[in-house]
Amino acid sequence: MSETKPIVTQATLVKQAAPKSDYKPADVSPQRRVQRKYTVRLWSIRHSRMLEWFYARFADAFLMLHPLWKGIGYSRVEAPVKFVEKQVKGFMFDCRMCGQCVLSSTGMSCPMNCPKQLRNGPCGGVRANGNCEVEPDMPCVWVKAWEGSRNMAKGDAILNVQKPVDQSLRETSAWLRVTAQAAAAREAANKEPA
Repeated sequence: MSETKPIVTQATLVKQAAPKSDYKPADVSPQRRVQRKYTVRLWSIRHSRMLEWFYARFADAFLMLHPLWKGIGYSRVEAPVKFVEKQVKGFMFDCRMCGQCVLSSTGMSCPMNCPKQLRNGPCGGVRANGNCEVEPDMPCVWVKAWEGSRNMAKGDAILNVQKPVDQSLRETSAWLRVTAQAAAAREAANKEPA
């Protein structure tokens, strides 16, 4: 009878050479750990139409509170609103608090997550599998933005050219800025003669 030798793989050799300890890593591949990192962000993109609907209602409610924000003072409510905004958008979209949120026109994919921070489409270095050229394990922000925008009612807004990021607005509340601008536009429309 001939004995068959067990096949020795590279993984087996690495495992045997590794120092022994009580720590046992979870049975999750490095690729799966990377995918988990982007799970909520990708969920937001897949559910972009629902989030678009929700945001429209949220923006209307926030606009109804304009008299309250104005009475208290926008500068006074900035810190607590910014804290809540940072927690919510940070969890949902991996928000970088640029202060000029364009999620509603980029399929709920934050362009500030792009390592190159491109605001108007991919760099041209997107890998064949749709991942980023700089971070090969990360899905390209703009590939995901296009996918998310196709689900949205106003999905063609992704074709609009975005202005460069104004760095002076970093770490400020986009929610309050959009509300104040909408209130000013509404007041200006009400003042126009008929």
